Amino acid sequence: MKSKRESNARFRLVLTLGLAVVLPALTLIFVNFQHVKSIQRDKKVEALIHRDFQYVLTIAAKKITSRAYEMTERVRDGFPADTDSDDEKRRKLDLLVSQNPWATYVFLFDSKKGIILQQQRDRMDDKEAAESAKMYTGWFSLEGPYLCEQMRKKSKPIIWYSGETDRPSGGTVYASTAIFSFPQFGRDHTVLGGVSFDPKYLKQTFFPELLDQLTSQTFTSDTGPNAQGFHELMPQEAIEHPDQKLAFMVYPADALKSEPDRPMVLSTGWGSGKPEVTYKLDDPFRGLALGIKFQGTTAEAISRRWVWQSFLILGVLSVLMIGGLVLTYRSVNKQVALARLKSDFVSNVSHELRTPLALIRLYAETLELGRITTQEKKNEYYSIIRKESERLTALINNILDFSRIEAGGKEYDFRETDIAELVRNTLDSYRYQIEQQGFALEEHIDSGIPPLKVDREAIARALVNLVNNALKYSNNEKFLGVKLYRDQSVLKLEVSDRGIGIERHEQSRIFEKFYRTCDPLVHNTKGSGLGLSLVRHITQAHGGDVEVESTPGRGSKFTLSLPLVNQTT
Repeated sequence: MKSKRESNARFRLVLTLGLAVVLPALTLIFVNFQHVKSIQRDKKVEALIHRDFQYVLTIAAKKITSRAYEMTERVRDGFPADTDSDDEKRRKLDLLVSQNPWATYVFLFDSKKGIILQQQRDRMDDKEAAESAKMYTGWFSLEGPYLCEQMRKKSKPIIWYSGETDRPSGGTVYASTAIFSFPQFGRDHTVLGGVSFDPKYLKQTFFPELLDQLTSQTFTSDTGPNAQGFHELMPQEAIEHPDQKLAFMVYPADALKSEPDRPMVLSTGWGSGKPEVTYKLDDPFRGLALGIKFQGTTAEAISRRWVWQSFLILGVLSVLMIGGLVLTYRSVNKQVALARLKSDFVSNVSHELRTPLALIRLYAETLELGRITTQEKKNEYYSIIRKESERLTALINNILDFSRIEAGGKEYDFRETDIAELVRNTLDSYRYQIEQQGFALEEHIDSGIPPLKVDREAIARALVNLVNNALKYSNNEKFLGVKLYRDQSVLKLEVSDRGIGIERHEQSRIFEKFYRTCDPLVHNTKGSGLGLSLVRHITQAHGGDVEVESTPGRGSKFTLSLPLVNQTT
């Protein structure tokens, strides 16, 4: 019946833990697991990174465009006035070329006066300059008015002509030329100016400087839509990413597939490989494209690492949850078992108290009624009443000692004591009970043991508890052995019997409070389960220890070891 109640209590405990803790926790972990799987499946991490990459490239393209326009407008503002003489115009154009080494040449076309073109002579010879001047003259003579009309519609009166060209000296270079008008002239008077970016300057200075500025930034809250970076963009995905350096590439827009190894400019840290996201540039560098990627890693690698970390965290949380549930179950189960032991303890103690009290009452009433006439029989009854009173006193003392120990208020009175005499006197007081139960008592007490500081009452109680256990749990062969001897600097008190013995796996637990072994004889014999717990506490309080050697069916031997050099005061 009791086992069934315990099983029901454990079942209710498991059910409560399952419904209140395990089920919600497992549901949360499962939902998060599926969420991470969906992120992995749909490549959401890569998509978010690529979205930010696209934004970064857009900003980079705006910076490049703004820089090119700024340089061009600064040159346009330095162009000569219409009232200047041709020589003054040439001088001012030549000054513009010398002040702006990034320009291959500048020119001024006037439909009424012709064209003036001034070049960087170390980059363009007179023959090339003459051919360019001739080309612009023919072009502007035909389409000059149309170009001016187109520029009047723009917020900035500048148009660009860009692309890869073949150099006379061999090879292909990328060049960009800005052509601008002057609003002060009427529709019937075509005046156009222009400046051409030096291909070498673009490749070695212009783009590298801008890309270095971009790579000096990290992919954090300084970048991303609405000034939100990688950390800010993905809180809903619970993604945390360390500051990551970017790398950029400028290349001909049609060359990535056909000639992937022909970049125009690479930023620091690019390494090798293709860009993750590309962005085609518009004027003033139409025909070029920007590429971007992480330095030393890829968006796919970051996604894999994040997914792995997420699964790892979920796994650790699952293990911690299971571990916590196991510990909680064991703790609660232990408390349930302890409550059961306490209940058994109350029941057993009640029986232990009831038995001596019933005997005392029985013999006292018999004597009181005068039914015993012989003095010898009266003395026997008096002796039984005294013995049962001593047994009752010992039980109550055990309970009181245990109560004091549990409350932390147990104090010992250490006094110098003849330990051999103490053992003899204790055995003498129990000799009658031992003989009455048919036990053969074998004593070996070394009389040469020096006095020792102990609590007499506590040591006597420890010995009595061991003797009582031997008397209770000896079934067939009734033998009790008590041995007191000196082993170098240690005093040893042995109590042995030839009783039921103790299983090896239970020998470490018999000193726990309320614990009783699984042997049927133990459970059929009433007891409090406190005796051995008190023995251990008393021995340890004296600076010693207690050990047990036992073989099931062949008996047990308990050994109390006390240091002869006792420092306890």
